[in-house]
Amino acid sequence: MAKTHRIAVIPGDGTGPEVVAEGVKVLTAAADRFRIQFEFQTYDLGGERYLRTGEVLPEGVLAELKRMDAIYLGAIGHPQVKPGVLEQGLLLKLRFELDQYINLRPVKLYPGVKTPLRDKGPSDIDLVVVRENTEGLYAGTGGFLRKGTPQEVAIQTSVNTRRGVERCIRFAFEYCKKRNKKKKLTLCGKTNVLTFAFDLWERTFHEVAEEYPEIRTDYAHVDALCMWLIKNPEWFDVVVTDNMFGDIITDLGAVIQGGMGIAAGGNLNPEGVSMFEPIGGSAPKYTGQGVINPLAAIAAGQMLLAHLGHAAAAAAVEQAVVKTIQNDLKDLAAGKMGLSTSQVGDRVAGYVSG
Repeated sequence: MAKTHRIAVIPGDGTGPEVVAEGVKVLTAAADRFRIQFEFQTYDLGGERYLRTGEVLPEGVLAELKRMDAIYLGAIGHPQVKPGVLEQGLLLKLRFELDQYINLRPVKLYPGVKTPLRDKGPSDIDLVVVRENTEGLYAGTGGFLRKGTPQEVAIQTSVNTRRGVERCIRFAFEYCKKRNKKKKLTLCGKTNVLTFAFDLWERTFHEVAEEYPEIRTDYAHVDALCMWLIKNPEWFDVVVTDNMFGDIITDLGAVIQGGMGIAAGGNLNPEGVSMFEPIGGSAPKYTGQGVINPLAAIAAGQMLLAHLGHAAAAAAVEQAVVKTIQNDLKDLAAGKMGLSTSQVGDRVAGYVSG
């Protein structure tokens, strides 16, 4: 009998519930076609719960999430909740507690999607960013001295451990090998200024590279890489970098692949529970209007399928997304698609079903 995958669904805030509903619709269509067993469990987490109860991530809920096979997230962010409360108390806590040490971000331009880059097409924009996800400046090390006075000092320390750096770099080499495209891995850093942290990254990168002679390697300062992503995105295959730089360049990547409406990502623990999400925010101004683009959430579901070992189903979802873009949508922007949020989900699910 086929394994039943237990999936925690966190619709979250704003338009999150709308896009996740369409993602679940497509996952269900893929499950029916490819005989996959899913058990979805929905969790009320996010801004509304916090405002109602004062709770962000109760320990009992965290314990349940640790027993799931994957987490499917909509969006977190509420205009009535102070910035940082939900991000640190829910998103970062999940990453740290579940040791989701890889943030995986495909940057892929599909046929029919507009990019702001002149003379660039799908053959030019097809790369993946591997971002370290549990260390760096996001580790929360630091504090204030004499806060609120003219002598105030604020310190935020970037934490980089050999273990954390090496496991991220090894994942990137393995991913580049399995991806089997250009077989090129680029380390992105700032070795000329951040001389301690990126000395560790660079040394580890070159040591691990010796075990992968089939993979070409190079290095780019983060500022230079931002320029080259605009000018020559075709240079890149897989990029590996730290937490902060990864956060920045993946948003740049989202723009060149067509915007937040198509960009998805995974927070991975290759040995444990991983979480998949559209990388756009909760977009509260569009809540309840049925105009938000669900394709990023659907693409996150595609990544979930691939992570759970269902390559054929994942490929079918990706092909269905491409068909929907080419055949049914006028634009990817909210309110300009020519279809409602649920209608887009219906189209993708229909193509998946065949």
